[in-house]
Amino acid sequence: MIDRRRVRHSFHRQALEYDAHAAVQKRVVERFLQILDDEVGSPLRILDVGAGTGLLARQLADCHPAALLSCVDLAPGMAATARQRLGSRALVAVADAEHLPFAGASFDCVVSTSTFQWLTTLDAAFGEVWRVLAPGGLFAFALFGHGTFHELKDSYRSALTAVGREDEDRTQRFFTEAEAGAALERTGFGVRRLCVEDEVEWHPDVPAFLRSVKRVGAGNASPLRGRGLAERRVMVEMMRVYGERYGGERGIPATYTVIYGVGVKSGRK
Repeated sequence: MIDRRRVRHSFHRQALEYDAHAAVQKRVVERFLQILDDEVGSPLRILDVGAGTGLLARQLADCHPAALLSCVDLAPGMAATARQRLGSRALVAVADAEHLPFAGASFDCVVSTSTFQWLTTLDAAFGEVWRVLAPGGLFAFALFGHGTFHELKDSYRSALTAVGREDEDRTQRFFTEAEAGAALERTGFGVRRLCVEDEVEWHPDVPAFLRSVKRVGAGNASPLRGRGLAERRVMVEMMRVYGERYGGERGIPATYTVIYGVGVKSGRK
């Protein structure tokens, strides 16, 4: 179960540092825009859910200058940073993806990147997107899915096994491509596109990778919450295993598996 309050606090606290460390998230935005360009025409009303610091929204404003652009983010610090970046080009509000503060059929296009992996289930948020979209509207998203941080998860599980705690895995579970597609269908969307691509980030060592995760506010994705001696032993063993199994001349890899999806609101639920 993901602690949404902790997610909100982490991203709020790291808002000012986010852009300096979100290299993978920026690559996801660029790839997402390529996919979106193939799918969307000229929407007049666009909503960015989990807009963060406004990286995607700024480019959407450039691509669709005539559109009314709205952005929401759970973290007040992220919303404030996006508001500064976008100025009068967008309406920016603090809001939960599972409880969007808009009337039904308010948008022609809803987009989201690097956000929905922070939900325990996808149905409530996808249902809200369906509600606020006009008939025929397009929903496009990119989320980190199953396979993300597989090096970390594998090394952590091995470390837990080494100390007899194999039932205590606390790493984040990420959605599969099949789960994302099923959630789209359950909430009434016609699935237009669903694909998976990997982004690999390289770090000098495991501590550098873990620091980078924290600096973008993504602490829930890594097992960093323990502070006792027993947990420190597990972390030391995890870092040893990670380096031995995956390390090389370039350092250590961290894989982000990205699920890209596009759905259309084509009828009644």
